[in-house]
Amino acid sequence: MTGINKAACIGGGVIGGGWIARFLLAGIDVDVFDPHPEASRIVGEVIANAEKAYAMLTGAPLPPRGRLTFCTTLAEAVAGADWIQESVPERLDLKRGVLTEIDAAARPDALIGSSTSGLLPTDLQRDMKHPERLFVAHPYNPVYLLPLVEIVGGEKTSAATIQAAMERLLPLGMKGVHIAKEIEAFVGDRLLEALWREALWLIHDDICTVETLDDVIRYSFGLRWAQMGLFQTYRIAGGEAGMRHFLAQFGPCLAWPWTKLTDVVDLDDALIEKIGRQSDEQAAGLSIRELERIRDENLVGILQALKGGHDGKGWGAGKLLKDFEQSLWAQSGTATASFDPSKPLKLVETKVGPAWVDYNGHMTEHRYLQVFGDTSDALLRLIGVDLAYVEAGQSYYTVETHIRHLGEAKLGQAIHSTCQILDVDEKRLHVFHTLYDTVTGEALATAEHMLLHVDSKAGKATPAPAVILDKVKAIARAHAELAAPEGAGRHVGQRR
Repeated sequence: MTGINKAACIGGGVIGGGWIARFLLAGIDVDVFDPHPEASRIVGEVIANAEKAYAMLTGAPLPPRGRLTFCTTLAEAVAGADWIQESVPERLDLKRGVLTEIDAAARPDALIGSSTSGLLPTDLQRDMKHPERLFVAHPYNPVYLLPLVEIVGGEKTSAATIQAAMERLLPLGMKGVHIAKEIEAFVGDRLLEALWREALWLIHDDICTVETLDDVIRYSFGLRWAQMGLFQTYRIAGGEAGMRHFLAQFGPCLAWPWTKLTDVVDLDDALIEKIGRQSDEQAAGLSIRELERIRDENLVGILQALKGGHDGKGWGAGKLLKDFEQSLWAQSGTATASFDPSKPLKLVETKVGPAWVDYNGHMTEHRYLQVFGDTSDALLRLIGVDLAYVEAGQSYYTVETHIRHLGEAKLGQAIHSTCQILDVDEKRLHVFHTLYDTVTGEALATAEHMLLHVDSKAGKATPAPAVILDKVKAIARAHAELAAPEGAGRHVGQRR
């Protein structure tokens, strides 16, 4: 119950397209049904943006992209799916009808999630024959980057369904949060609605423009919320006395007539035109797709910053990303176990993404070192120096590196690296990596590394344990039969 082999997405708009991209980039095959005549184009553009974002987001080895199939009927799309995600327009009659049709055509054990942002699951599951497997899976845009999913069950939803949904989100790099009671708009949109209502009044009353209001959020509390939420932020605001002091000090303010949260603004034509005009000015000619790419770049930067927070352990959504990457690396390490050690080990396969290139479209220098470092890490995982080993206090540290640039890796190019062990003893591991163009087989760069086995707590080199040495020496003995790689032992500036 913890994996998704095949997914079906009914609806391929903004949210549906995001779900499709999230599934595909997790290596899951996706069947799609959307009667919109341009569904294929719209979904394709969302996937293209998602792939660019993932190239910036992580260097971990993503699984091969899932297969995307557009189906002519809903029944065809949901046949054989483990997880079915409904993302049709937000109308109760439409969603209820679509979900009932899904229920009739889906496999009996398939999970059915609705992307509704506010409708009650009890209302949605009314006409289903198997209502116990229907739940709300409310994501946030862009689904392929923002990891949260609100999981809400209806009166007939089983506890097993909720548990299975939560578990199946983790391998996607997503975090399911179970909302204990179903209410309209759940939790996230309840909060957003309150802020949105007050924002509309501020524009209506000419207190500020839409750009000023957005600046107030993105340059201040929006940054705090991105990494710590609301209550923990206010706990800090209470100083050393904490949350109780904050509530005692600022609680009385809630009775002051500051907001218009209970007074609904009239969204008449004049106000709609005012907001629309100011929004056009704020966009400054940028298209929706351009704005999406800018948004993705910003989100990737925030997620990457949070990944390195809390002394490198990760914080909030960054810790989730860090854990997701570790699972990807672990899967990659498992795959290397079947490699033939009697030839250089092919350990890393990837593509040159947009975040890896300079203004000339060529891979920047530090990315070569990153790929070679990833190659060393893959070798270490293969011989048992995995995350658990490192957390226990021992590892191999690179103490010397020599990189040669033989060709140019370019944007979009498929590349892979190999590793040949040159020598090993109790403390030292001497390796030679080569980076290749996967299509042509051309060698693009080489790297020679010397690694020392280190006791991190003691802060000094120590002999590796026999269980590690036995594995690495077995590969080294096989590699000793290979020809010495061209360039091994070279120093900077040395000719052939």
